[in-house]
Amino acid sequence: MATFFTILLLIDAIALIAVVLLQQGKSAGLSGAIAGGAEQLMGKQKGRGIDRLLHNITRILAGLFMVLAVVVGFFLK
Repeated sequence: MATFFTILLLIDAIALIAVVLLQQGKSAGLSGAIAGGAEQLMGKQKGRGIDRLLHNITRILAGLFMVLAVVVGFFLK
């Protein structure tokens, strides 16, 4: 049983890393501060749906990672 949860934990960790790397950065330096205000003023929201989806998937995978880490720790005790 411990092996099963350990494998699930590894799969979840790899998926979490991949989803975090797929997300777009929130800050783009000084040019992002200047251009970001103009984009927000004009109402440009390209790709907002995929960013929200990736954010939600990250939250789910992070929660699952914490639960699986506790379960694996309990079984390996």
